[in-house]
Amino acid sequence: MDTQNPSAPARPQSAPAANPSCTRRHGGGITHDNTRHTTRFVVIGNHLVQHKELSLLAIGLGCHLQSLPTGAGADIKSLAARFPEGPTRIAAALRELEAHGYLRRERHRTETGRIVTRTVSCNQPNASRREPADTGCPPARRTPPPPRRTGHKALPAVPQPGSKAPALLQTALDLLADLRRRDSRLLLSATDTAHLVPGVAAWLERDVAPDAVRHALTAGLPDELLRRPAALLAHRLADRLPPPPPFRAPPAAVPPPRHPLQNCEGCDRGFRAPTPGLCRDCRTAARP
Repeated sequence: MDTQNPSAPARPQSAPAANPSCTRRHGGGITHDNTRHTTRFVVIGNHLVQHKELSLLAIGLGCHLQSLPTGAGADIKSLAARFPEGPTRIAAALRELEAHGYLRRERHRTETGRIVTRTVSCNQPNASRREPADTGCPPARRTPPPPRRTGHKALPAVPQPGSKAPALLQTALDLLADLRRRDSRLLLSATDTAHLVPGVAAWLERDVAPDAVRHALTAGLPDELLRRPAALLAHRLADRLPPPPPFRAPPAAVPPPRHPLQNCEGCDRGFRAPTPGLCRDCRTAARP
């Protein structure tokens, strides 16, 4: 009685109960057979895939953009070549995503000056324009304009004089303008001359004679072509700047002589003079 028939079929296993939250009352609805992803996957929020206002094409396109690596083509032409939908429908879907905050298209200027459009795919829409939500997208960066390229580097700094007296600066200007008479390679532009004038004035201010300044700037120049004469002169003005002159105390003021008292021979009034005679009033009255 207690012996079981080993050839009897096994008791059928009951099917797993469906998730009650996913099963309709009539027994239909979707169930999921999911396997956990470990590589090559992207996390998409339900707010996108279950969006009530986006079209199905826009939702699918938004998911596709989220899965693309940085730098992949996301323009209308590239997307139209990838999917069977035409450029018109893809452009409309992109506008939907842009209107709901899932997409930004920004214009940037490259280093060569060319204007390019960059597509930024956001995994969450902005809550508002004034207070954006944490979308996971980096803030928009404006590409700075390329630096202006000049033909030469900036000239070296030159010493600065303590005085800006017009006569001092004019002497320095005349000295620099005269250098080309000694060496034609030292023909300077007006801009270069204006940069060098304070340096020459600093030398003159240190009691260096103009001829000595001229000699310091022109002696021992190389024989080859001077590509940047102003830079060479600026370097010499700074590198060979002499020390200030030694301090010299001003000569002591000599007090005026104090003459002895004399009695005027005309009015007998006392006055100071080196020799006897008439006072100033009597001398004035005696004049014809």
